[in-house]
Amino acid sequence: MIPFTEYQNRRKALFSKMRDNSFAILFSGYPKKCSADESYPFEVNRNFYYLTGIDQEDSVLLLYKVEGEEREYLLISPFDPNKEKWYGKKLTIEEAGTISGIRNVLLNTSLSTRVDNAIRGAYSDYGPIRTVYLDLERENKIAEGTYIEDYRRSLETVFHGIEILDIYGDIVSLRLVKSENEIAEFRSAIEATRLGIMAAMARIAPGKKEYEIADEFHHVINDISGYQGVAFPTILASGVHTTCLHYPTPTDTIGKEDLVLMDLGSRCGYYCADVSRTVPANGKFNDLQRTIYQIVLNCNKMIAKAAKPGLTIKDLQNLTVEFLASECLEKGLIQTKEEIRNYYFHGVSHHIGLDTHDPGSRDVPLQAGNVISDEPGLYFKDLKIGVRIEDDLLITEHGAEVLTSSILKEIDDIERFYSNR
Repeated sequence: MIPFTEYQNRRKALFSKMRDNSFAILFSGYPKKCSADESYPFEVNRNFYYLTGIDQEDSVLLLYKVEGEEREYLLISPFDPNKEKWYGKKLTIEEAGTISGIRNVLLNTSLSTRVDNAIRGAYSDYGPIRTVYLDLERENKIAEGTYIEDYRRSLETVFHGIEILDIYGDIVSLRLVKSENEIAEFRSAIEATRLGIMAAMARIAPGKKEYEIADEFHHVINDISGYQGVAFPTILASGVHTTCLHYPTPTDTIGKEDLVLMDLGSRCGYYCADVSRTVPANGKFNDLQRTIYQIVLNCNKMIAKAAKPGLTIKDLQNLTVEFLASECLEKGLIQTKEEIRNYYFHGVSHHIGLDTHDPGSRDVPLQAGNVISDEPGLYFKDLKIGVRIEDDLLITEHGAEVLTSSILKEIDDIERFYSNR
């Protein structure tokens, strides 16, 4: 669990990136329509959550910086007994303050007045504010029928001459380097994922439906995490479907000679585990499966050893392409190195955090505290063989720690697991 003092420190770090005489308005978000009168389950804006720890729709964070003085306000929904009968309990002002460490917790009905007074200078002796920060992430819905771009345009219409800047990149840059508390959340999510994978592997057998295996994973991780859910939609593929990167419909029956590819993860406090494992349905790899699997495994290990501060994700991708091309050429799986693009067609790594694919550039050097994926793969559709092995790496001062090292991936360990069932 992240303590309120860490949220306070995060906001302080963001204040240091803001101009003097400026004002930031950040929204938690609002549910999006699914169909008719149904909405999708609410998912909090991760930048807002990173700064407050508040997981509730219709909340707003106001950061006010004038002549070096910093003020912060959290606005939440007013108590509505009728709504609570339908939708459950909402945070009280006291609870929101305890979670976020923000003293000034108010009702969101005061938002317009607060923004108006801040921009016009009613809160200080220094005159009006001319710089306003918004999180302009695309498709950021902030209220019923209102997106962040709508709000930006309304501010420009009402307050002529203000400069609106996007604070998204500043928050993302803070999110990339994880604290010890965040790493602890990752470890919890990964442990739940490990146990879920072991339970799923135990159910894999010829004749089973793919979704039966996915359901077993979901059941176990929700029991362990207190129903925090999956980090992303589970991919559970067998046979030829293992060659589809984001196979969406796990309804097929697992065949005796199939490989089964699992790409899945639990989450803890929204911190995501992202793991892929590939196993034989009958408990034993055949010779061709073993050859392809070992190439991918060796590549996975090579990337874990290579990753360190100063390298970029693009550098890791180049190493991956060269390794896979050379190994496949040597084993006679391809005729030229250029052919590798037909059998390996995705990136080897991305940042992981409050989002499974946390924002972060492929071209910016890695630094200690980053958490990234390590996921080489090979996909031979004509052979009905797809293999992906994915670990989560914590970049350290001198290299990388494999956070997911306890999850089986060696051929002998996998086959031993099935022989002992």
